Amino acid sequence: MADNFDPIWVAGFMSGTSLDAVDGALLLTDGERIFEFGPVIERKYTPEERSVLQIATDAAREWNWQGPQPDAPFAAAREVITATHADAFSKLMAQAGDRNVSLAGVHGQTVLHRRPTDMAKGATLQLIDAEALSQVFAMPVAYDFRSDDVAVGGQGAPLAPAYHAALMAGQGSQPMAVLNLGGVANITVRMSDGALIAFDTGPANGPIDEWVEGHDQGTYDQGGRLAAAGQVHEGLLADLLEHPWFSETPPKSLDRYDFHAGMARGLSLADGAATLTAFSAAAVAAGLAQLPETPTKVIASGGGRHNPVLMDMLAKALPCPILTAEQVGWRGDSIEAEAFALLAARTLRGLPISFPMTTGAPKPMIGGRISRQ
Repeated sequence: MADNFDPIWVAGFMSGTSLDAVDGALLLTDGERIFEFGPVIERKYTPEERSVLQIATDAAREWNWQGPQPDAPFAAAREVITATHADAFSKLMAQAGDRNVSLAGVHGQTVLHRRPTDMAKGATLQLIDAEALSQVFAMPVAYDFRSDDVAVGGQGAPLAPAYHAALMAGQGSQPMAVLNLGGVANITVRMSDGALIAFDTGPANGPIDEWVEGHDQGTYDQGGRLAAAGQVHEGLLADLLEHPWFSETPPKSLDRYDFHAGMARGLSLADGAATLTAFSAAAVAAGLAQLPETPTKVIASGGGRHNPVLMDMLAKALPCPILTAEQVGWRGDSIEAEAFALLAARTLRGLPISFPMTTGAPKPMIGGRISRQ
């Protein structure tokens, strides 16, 4: 691609493993820099839509790439993804004004992720009907961002570091980290020499949400109220931190259900919430301890930053200050959607979207495919 690529307006969309909403964002970018931030939207899933996606996720976990693929639940989930993303796109375009949006980046719904081992390459599955979306959007859609990385032995995750690096460029040159608190927690660290290291640190909201929902108390621990009312089971927490995951060297990635609510089985509702929340915070601290140098600050994005108990536990566990995205002028609920806008532009340009120290791929990897209307 030409080096003098002009910045374009790109729509980015992300639906995370928490199955709560489609996030959308407009970004003016050339795939390397951010020239302007456009509007953002959140399109919440209805209980019925969320149920379809959860059924597909459960079917994927049961299948686990063994035997016939569960076509019916996957097809139903793709229909929900298409319909909800079409609605999100419409809402975003209603705020676009005179911005000429010419490309969309859509992550799709991850229903299964298997990290590589010494014995075998990993595998990853995002449900999406990109052809249908490109027709609905009336523009090219970049998608399938993870497969090429996985095919050469990479983790396929995390993919946001290229965008995190662009954000951190405006925050000075000192070592720092961006922490995404979604279903899984992942971190991108910029070292003092500018090198990037990225990996999943462990669970974030996923097991907590699952625990709360399993007790019919909603879909998440709103305001951290349950965790605040409970006591951390220190013995169980210590046992959980003995998991082999924490001795594996980065880069590394997780499936949403590699750590789950069953870890707190036998505890009361409040104590389970408190212990799972403490585990998520301790896992981030364990990840930072694996770095060659300590960042001067951690900037938190994703839904977990709205949980004051989790944020307080992180502040106590981490060796440096933790700030929210908003405290540094970012939009914490939209960073992943913005990231897939930037990754779409990189895909269009043929620029790498993953790197050896972010996914473990053997070389910087060009990734993503583009479906044209």
